[in-house]
Amino acid sequence: MNFKVTGIPYSQTRFFSGLVLDYLDECDALKPFYQHFPKKEFLENCIKEKAAHTVNRGLLVDTLLEQYKELDKHEALSTNLELLKNAGTYTITTAHQPNIFTGPLYFIYKILHAVKLAAYCKEQFPQHNFVPVYYMGSEDADLDELGHIWLNKEKLTWQTAQEGAVGRMNVDDGLLQLVERISSEISVLPYGEDIMEIVKKCYTRGASVQNATLGFVNALFGKYGVVVIIPDNATLKPVAIDVFKDELLHQRSSGIVENTTLQLAAAGYKVQAHGRDINLFYLKDDGTRLRIEKKEERWCVVDSDISFNEDELMNELQSHPERFSPNVILRGLFQEMILPNIAFIGGGGELAYWLELKGIFNYYKVPYPMLVLRNSFLVINKKQGERLTGLGFDAHDVFKNKLQLQNEWVRKNADNNVLVDDSLSAMGALFDRLSEQAASIDSTLKGHIYALRKQSEKKIVEAGKKLLRAEKRNHADAMRQVETLKAQLFPNNNLQERIDNILPYYAAWGPSFIEALYQHSYTLEQEFVILEEA
Repeated sequence: MNFKVTGIPYSQTRFFSGLVLDYLDECDALKPFYQHFPKKEFLENCIKEKAAHTVNRGLLVDTLLEQYKELDKHEALSTNLELLKNAGTYTITTAHQPNIFTGPLYFIYKILHAVKLAAYCKEQFPQHNFVPVYYMGSEDADLDELGHIWLNKEKLTWQTAQEGAVGRMNVDDGLLQLVERISSEISVLPYGEDIMEIVKKCYTRGASVQNATLGFVNALFGKYGVVVIIPDNATLKPVAIDVFKDELLHQRSSGIVENTTLQLAAAGYKVQAHGRDINLFYLKDDGTRLRIEKKEERWCVVDSDISFNEDELMNELQSHPERFSPNVILRGLFQEMILPNIAFIGGGGELAYWLELKGIFNYYKVPYPMLVLRNSFLVINKKQGERLTGLGFDAHDVFKNKLQLQNEWVRKNADNNVLVDDSLSAMGALFDRLSEQAASIDSTLKGHIYALRKQSEKKIVEAGKKLLRAEKRNHADAMRQVETLKAQLFPNNNLQERIDNILPYYAAWGPSFIEALYQHSYTLEQEFVILEEA
């Protein structure tokens, strides 16, 4: 499928924070908080730093092969798994929790950005190999965030009594009912049955959400060589035992992060993530994920009857490292300890909290990756594009608010003149003459004339607004079209990519939609991309 591509600065979208915009502008205030800005000339430094850092590649590959043993592996995936054994292979990583059915569209955009950047790095450094990785945050316990999708403006929520780490939850009747509900709506589309067949193959009764997500991502992106890693794994957690031990005994990360967040706040930025005294959770066998707190000489698992003295805690850590789960403050460090990674692709919120973490990486002598803002897209289908053109607008106009667009349409298309500029100009000339006349008689009258002028200008402006509203009523159909278009392209007054799910897009366009996204994905460029179906 073909798209017309338009790139616009992130600042023009008005959907991104000041911190993100300052990062993209390389503002001096943020430079102390990262290592390498996402530019081609800094990639080689990232490679050299990671080459000097030891990663247990054998353990990584063995774990991945075990993880994939029940799945069909595309040749590109098998090749990348083999390449990871070699010292000259590096990863480009993005991370996200296992939202059901991948959640919002940006989940897809992140992964394709990793694929595109890995290919770009191979072009720049042909002596090395680069593997795109999706790191699954399956230990996250926020079901309210992960357990729903939006479909045609309706929020569909997984009704389940399960609690704890979402990745460890199982596909149950509630989730299967949701699958059938979605299938009934999108199966009528050209590729609807195809995508629902994939969904039903992955989300089977009793399967864990993390394994269902693994299968679904593999089905969509295996041909691109995307490697999915599930870090909730007893073979990987031992890599970080020394860090976990230090955290439990000395609460090391909280002081480091607090110092960084104070510096960020002093520079005028809002802190994205706040650390705790102990930035580790405890994962019970039933899947619940609970905070760990130190109370006097014991370490207590909050909201449970589990507690340890120091010897018991160290024995538990050595025997069951998989029961210890890093929170947002330590998750990135663990990721970089198990992967030969040189770049991390994340959204604005992720970049904001990663900028708090450089001190932790420095302390544990782990290379800090290049931080790359993930790609963003706005997809405009053919019907929406025709409506946009019919209203006299183009892609650059879509980020204006509804009122701006409606006002612009009326001013350009209405039969009657609703502008009061000429009236204001004529009135201004009148008051100028009146002021000169008053000054020749009594200079103190100039203030009175000025006050009358301001009152009159205000009344004329108000009259202009009434003229505009009246003319809008005369063109109600066009006003509704603007309102409908904005609601479609910006559901819930938000970016499309933060609300819509991949399923209806795939159902309409099939795998060619994913291929088109890949072809138009940027690598290190910093622009928001609008895709209009040609």
